Amino acid sequence: MSKKNKKNQNEEAKAAQEEIQDQQAQNVEQQAANNEKTVKEDPEQIIADLKAQLEHQKKEYAFKLAEFDNYRKRTLNEKAELIKNGAESAMRDLLPVIDDLERAMDAINKGGDLESLKEGVDLIYNKFIKYLESQHVKAIDSTGMDFDTDVHEAVTMFPAPDPSMKGKVIDTAIKGYKINDKVLRYAKVVVGS
Repeated sequence: MSKKNKKNQNEEAKAAQEEIQDQQAQNVEQQAANNEKTVKEDPEQIIADLKAQLEHQKKEYAFKLAEFDNYRKRTLNEKAELIKNGAESAMRDLLPVIDDLERAMDAINKGGDLESLKEGVDLIYNKFIKYLESQHVKAIDSTGMDFDTDVHEAVTMFPAPDPSMKGKVIDTAIKGYKINDKVLRYAKVVVGS
């Protein structure tokens, strides 16, 4: 670095230091003026002002406290309402499936054609599966998969028909389901040993 650059930097540093000192001196003068003004005021007036400020703060605090309490009560009521009526839309969407099942049972009681009854039950089943999918409920694939305790519950162990089926699900006794990647019901399975 050249001597000229060092000289310029030193001058800039001195100028900055002088500016800071000037600001500090102004702050000291301003504080002294404020203190002098406070001393000149009547002490009773100062007390009255402080009491007024305190009352204002108390009112503000009480208002905020009441506002928070109302918010808390409102959210508790909303939460209770959601819990109480949360299943309402799910049940409403199941009603058409129940209607179809009742029609199928009436057809069975009247002794309708077996093939048309089978077709009707298949339609009801598919309608119900579509409803479950719309609610994000999906069946857990089990048969032929590796046994996984996170989604399967072993009902029994059975000798595997071939060595490649050891530790795998041979049969599914009861199908399992997930809702939004959370197990709703574990699949009850037979595991190869």
